[in-house]
Amino acid sequence: MKNDGCTPRACPSGEPSGSAPAERGAPLLQLGRRPPDRRAILGASVAAVAGVATGSGCGNHHFDAHYKELTDEDKRRIFERIEAETRHKTGVDVKISAPQPMDGVEFAYALDLSLCNGNRRCAEACARENNLPDVPKFRYIQVLEMDRGTLDFENANAYYEHDEVPVPGKVYLPVQCQHCANPPCVKVCPVTATWREPDGLVVVDYNWCIGCRYCIAACPYFGRRFNFHEPTVRPRNINPDMGYISNRLRPVGVVEKCTFCLQRTRVGRYPACLEACPTGARKFGNLADPNGEVRIMLERKRVYVLKEELGTLPRFYYFYG
Repeated sequence: MKNDGCTPRACPSGEPSGSAPAERGAPLLQLGRRPPDRRAILGASVAAVAGVATGSGCGNHHFDAHYKELTDEDKRRIFERIEAETRHKTGVDVKISAPQPMDGVEFAYALDLSLCNGNRRCAEACARENNLPDVPKFRYIQVLEMDRGTLDFENANAYYEHDEVPVPGKVYLPVQCQHCANPPCVKVCPVTATWREPDGLVVVDYNWCIGCRYCIAACPYFGRRFNFHEPTVRPRNINPDMGYISNRLRPVGVVEKCTFCLQRTRVGRYPACLEACPTGARKFGNLADPNGEVRIMLERKRVYVLKEELGTLPRFYYFYG
């Protein structure tokens, strides 16, 4: 499926830091601040940076080493620090985890376009699961409304406001990070703050991202968002089950994206968007499993990918049931 147009643009994200106690009466809390300039520490040895990262205190995360270079003990201390900071800032007890890729697993998504009716419950479930900010509001999933029979991406509407769906004569196509096997976003990152994991998930180290936004420019699917402002989230909306490189609260000035709900899928659960879909349009599983639902769908259905001509090799497939 060719997509020669662009989806409409949105923006921003949140990780806690700071020392002021939570204001219980405040309807919104600002969570996060601009991360340090990584260009200034690129010349430092990994060992030295990691050594600072293991210290205690709220300010030491300014020198956290790259996630991929941290030892298990480094990670444990950093997770405990983030949990304490979040509790201090928001009054919410959270748990930071780091589930690892499973051997023999390559995650993939498939979506039945004949069943999607544009209700956008997937986008809202994603926002709650992944701690997307209430202000400024953005979503990882955009649902495009188009005239039936045209697939006109250039004039697609991602911001329709009518509650009744589907609209006669319209079709709907959700778009999010495609978790490409050949991701252009990874290639352009100057500090390797984003990479592809062994199970196919493309992730971001929020503590290492320098906010250059090269990855956003390189992504042909509008799969990434940038925090231009300090994100705010209501404490009652915080999901306390957080993954370090997935849905923990992100700071201002970094890029974030869909991770196929890494904190869920790596422990045997479905992504939140799939569970919220009332029509059963979404399918998720292990592409490497010949008996898996996604693999069978791809072998038996007429399957499409967006912008196939670019050679990104998306792991998000569309089909008609």
